[in-house]
Amino acid sequence: MSMRESSDTPTPRRPLLSMRGIRKAFGGTTALRGVDLEIAEGEIHGLVGENGAGKSTLMRILSGALAPDAGSIAWRGEEVRLPTPQAALAAGIAMIHQELSLIPSVSVAGNIFLGHEPRGRFGVVKVGLMRRRAADLMASLSTEVDVTRPVEDYSLGTQQMVEVAKALSHSASLIVMDEPTSSLEEAETAKLFEVIRDLRARGVTVIYISHKMEEIYELCDRVTVLRDGERIGTAAVSELPREELIQWMVGRRIEQFFPKARVKPGAEVLRVEGLTLDSEHGGGRRILDGVSLSVRAGEIVGLAGLRGSGASELMGALFGRYGGRVRGRVQIGGKDTVVTSPAAAMAQGLALLTDDRKATGLVLPMSVLHNMTLASLDRVARAGVIRRSQELQLAQPLVRNLAIRADSVDVEVSSLSGGNQQKVALAKWLMAQPRVLLLDEPTRGIDVGAKTEIYHLMSRLAAEGRGILLITSELPELLAMADRIVVLHRGRVTAELSGPEATQERVMAAAVQEARCA
Repeated sequence: MSMRESSDTPTPRRPLLSMRGIRKAFGGTTALRGVDLEIAEGEIHGLVGENGAGKSTLMRILSGALAPDAGSIAWRGEEVRLPTPQAALAAGIAMIHQELSLIPSVSVAGNIFLGHEPRGRFGVVKVGLMRRRAADLMASLSTEVDVTRPVEDYSLGTQQMVEVAKALSHSASLIVMDEPTSSLEEAETAKLFEVIRDLRARGVTVIYISHKMEEIYELCDRVTVLRDGERIGTAAVSELPREELIQWMVGRRIEQFFPKARVKPGAEVLRVEGLTLDSEHGGGRRILDGVSLSVRAGEIVGLAGLRGSGASELMGALFGRYGGRVRGRVQIGGKDTVVTSPAAAMAQGLALLTDDRKATGLVLPMSVLHNMTLASLDRVARAGVIRRSQELQLAQPLVRNLAIRADSVDVEVSSLSGGNQQKVALAKWLMAQPRVLLLDEPTRGIDVGAKTEIYHLMSRLAAEGRGILLITSELPELLAMADRIVVLHRGRVTAELSGPEATQERVMAAAVQEARCA
């Protein structure tokens, strides 16, 4: 089956939505080049492609947030105009964005009906009716909540269900979900999938955007691939081999998705003994409780655990985020070290790639160049003045080696795709020449091609003798890239697994129990 032949895959049901010849440009950059998309009634349709492929632009046009430069949209067989999000909602089209659009301090019911509250005489909101309808919607999603409580009281998984209820409150017959599981745990993801399948059974159509191949193959009926603003093809998921789907997305065959090089570990670069961190609110609760582990040069050690396990907090503690609250022994390069601030951690050769590049990894309004040199100002400044020539001298090799795609190092980093932003965040730390890299979700929210490039980079850094401590919520990634896996549960180490014993089942078993596994 060729790429172009796949475009003619028959629609399993009658078309609900047809987008034809959609074009969109932003200044001199063309985002969509005459894209066609046909969605069948009552299907779960995957929409995939690398960052910058045009998925978000196409969906923003569908949801009324953008106007196309050319092309047409047919809804239930009739051509329509969707000039605003309100017009799209009125037609029955709702979009749930990756960053949830809920107001934390407002109640569940208030969030669900925000902007279209049931009202009585004189415009007074019928609070009782609104709460009953909200409770009914949440019950229809098999989610028990108190709809009068603020939405911030609930987990991200429950908040995702509130977003679905919000879409259904508009009587949506088509819901677009953009990376809905990016911050969910495995159990929450499974619950969301059950809800999505139930929506399909009730006649609701779903367009599902994801970078996770396993989700596309587990959940979707058909999939459409975009690349560089063009549609490459549409096919039934059951008829499209995974390797071919990846080739459609990146334009080449990826021979080795997880390119892990086997490196003989060297000397110990990091040792942690009895690391303990108490909650700042007191009450005797410990975020970290006597954690011990080690990382050797050339070794990738994975940290596994469910939300609340303490994995991210462990990295933060090692990087000095919690100051003097941390107790225990830390050795870097064989020497006892006290790290009470990020500056002290950097001085000892530690680098932390956080799990949220937009909030804590990058300064979005700043240029690519200035972001790359943020952690190495002592190398690019003289007498307090930053020297551009020195910045370029240090940055340009990293731009080439990491294949950072940007029109110029002077463009705002916010203008780059997610994968390229992540590479800039990594480049910032590589420029600082750390001995130990703490990588918290390094591939979250980036496409399959960029993920492979990050894996290659991790493997290369290990081969150069760096030590890497890795957190990832994608178990196949963890199992493939880590030499050893340390599992945490409620701040305690419950297992250390390597080789044949490091299986998905054993990692998950250790992640949900207190006792150390054999």
